[in-house]
Amino acid sequence: MSNLRPSPLYNPEFEHDACGVGLIARITGERSHDVLARALAALKALAHRGAIDADAITGDGAGVLTQLPYEIFRAYFEKEKKTAPADKDLGVGMIFLPRNNELTQAHARKIVIEAVKEEGLAFIGWREVPVDISILGRKAAESVPVVTQALVARLDDLSDAEYEKKLHLAQKVAERRCAEARIDGFYVCSFSHRTIVYKGLLNAPQVRKFFPDLREKSYTTAFAIFHQRYSTNTFPTWHLAQPFRTLAHNGEINTIRGNRVRMHARERSMAGGVWGARFADLHPIVQPGMSDSASLDNVLQTLILGGRSPLHAMMMLVPMAWEKDKKLAPELREFYRFHSHLMEPWDGPAALAFTDGNIIAASLDRNGLRPARYKLYDDGYFVLASEAGVVSDLPGKVVQSGRLGPGRMIAIDLSQKKLLNDADIKAVVTKDFAYGDWNEKHLVNLHKFAEVRAHATSGTAPFVAPTAALEQQLAFGYDLDELEMILTPLAEGQEPVGSMGDDTPLAILSRRPRLLYQYFKQLFAQVTNPPIDSIREKLVMSVASGIGGRLNPFEKSPDFDGLVALDSPVLLDYEVAALPDIKFLLGRVARFQVLFDPSTGADAMENALKDIAARALSAVQTHGARVIILSDKGVDRNHVAIPMLLAMGAVTSKLINAGVRLKCDLVAETGEARDVHHIACLIGNGAAAVNPYLALATVRDLAAANKTSAPTTPAQAEANYKTAC
Repeated sequence: MSNLRPSPLYNPEFEHDACGVGLIARITGERSHDVLARALAALKALAHRGAIDADAITGDGAGVLTQLPYEIFRAYFEKEKKTAPADKDLGVGMIFLPRNNELTQAHARKIVIEAVKEEGLAFIGWREVPVDISILGRKAAESVPVVTQALVARLDDLSDAEYEKKLHLAQKVAERRCAEARIDGFYVCSFSHRTIVYKGLLNAPQVRKFFPDLREKSYTTAFAIFHQRYSTNTFPTWHLAQPFRTLAHNGEINTIRGNRVRMHARERSMAGGVWGARFADLHPIVQPGMSDSASLDNVLQTLILGGRSPLHAMMMLVPMAWEKDKKLAPELREFYRFHSHLMEPWDGPAALAFTDGNIIAASLDRNGLRPARYKLYDDGYFVLASEAGVVSDLPGKVVQSGRLGPGRMIAIDLSQKKLLNDADIKAVVTKDFAYGDWNEKHLVNLHKFAEVRAHATSGTAPFVAPTAALEQQLAFGYDLDELEMILTPLAEGQEPVGSMGDDTPLAILSRRPRLLYQYFKQLFAQVTNPPIDSIREKLVMSVASGIGGRLNPFEKSPDFDGLVALDSPVLLDYEVAALPDIKFLLGRVARFQVLFDPSTGADAMENALKDIAARALSAVQTHGARVIILSDKGVDRNHVAIPMLLAMGAVTSKLINAGVRLKCDLVAETGEARDVHHIACLIGNGAAAVNPYLALATVRDLAAANKTSAPTTPAQAEANYKTAC
């Protein structure tokens, strides 16, 4: 036993592991077993980035995504004395089926066969994937599924893209029908004529042992994406192991609840572009009960099969920090500005390896909080992984090495046998469409428009606003502590800070009346990320948004008459007033009071909520409203404000269920919201913008009464409040 003491600079708390992800490829496109073998070796080198169960054997998930190993299937067809289709015509579904229930298995197989045949494809048969269950830990063995492959052939003269779409449609139809039949344990790992996924509830060294296919010298591929999972947000299961169908992800999507809800709204609100009438068969685009990575994979695959390149699709989903980068090329800035109205970011720390079978790429999120290092060798090998040195015995000479920076991408195009750097990728993608011309024609900045309008109508600066009435503050529950500890710092342009010894009870346990917002404290991101410093925050964070509906992500050149761009979701009074005067919104802005009369009975608030939601739906469906303003102005002894968060949720749900949510946007004009958490809750529950009119009036009063630490004019206090929020 060593007597050496640990270094005083070392602390076991510094040991933090995360998912291990990477890819290995031959730029020449040459297929070989060596590529797979080195990928599995790299995966073993990342084993420390996974987790092991208490049985010391069961891992939390690992796997590889490769090209279809045609030789494996040729040997199978020969053994079974079946006629093998041409390599390019073979499609394979890698499927998990429930074990120990032969009747359920048979039902699931029948559903898959019917779905394949309905797409006009030939179903050849089932290949039971050889597996070695003896190497599994107890927990993995207890839950191991039947691993099987559905073998399919192309019949008609379909293009590769059309064939891939039909395989995907067969997969989606089978998934939906199995869900309707309540077949638990049915999961499609991949269904493609280009790629296949071998994965499971394994640790990295077990992958090759569990799947004998991966040990066959005849298994050849030109690339492999590999992943070792460290479970954080979800409990490990066989189907949640990575890679998924198009990607492997190290990180966490912090905005996942909003992303999923918005995709659900798209399913009901939009036509499917190139999917046409078959768009309904893609529902649900995001599979329920899956992880954040799986949800992102669902959307990425849908966009790719919908006609976008994987590089374009990933730039839409995980955009770089473009808003404040003064050195960014104008055409790239316009690309991101356009797509910000097409697709909300799937935001969070992310190192992503992804492919469509032709292009293999990797990307980092805007923060760059996950590592991704790469090397290119003179013999055409390319290796990228979560850390350097995962493959140490490549014989070639390193000709290029580096790491991905925040928002950067790197890719291999197998058809062109070419490595694409970040600048190459973005130069190609931004040439698809005249984004700058479209933005110039269709986008109106509300803040600039409102300021010009205010000057034109009054001839003075756009600051004419009433003071805060004490009765209104009491009605919305303002107290002296809020005035002194929250609103005064905000009026000075500072973020309110408090002691860590906050002994305020959770809202659900409090005996005092609490605002509805206080019950939502735990819904905001609490993940394993390092804190974002103020310098980085200014560069990479953005609060820009838009009003007027959302464009269809499945159309490349949408026909739309205009959208309102916002630099901030916090609107001043004169900015809200300017909305109805924007040309393409004339007659298309509806305003509803969010009030009820308590004297009408115990059901007064519920009835008022239903009425507001119904009138909002009618405004969109019948009158083509594109902006709905929910306002709680007008509170008096006979009219009580409905909690704005409740009203926002009710209207949002009504519009989603009716399939019109993305045709309009909601604005909250409220005296109730006054701090950052309140505004964040409203935005998280459907608001595109918030006008906290009473808070704005209050900070103006504080400045006018000289209650700020430094002399501040009412107009400055209002601007400070907005900036601080």
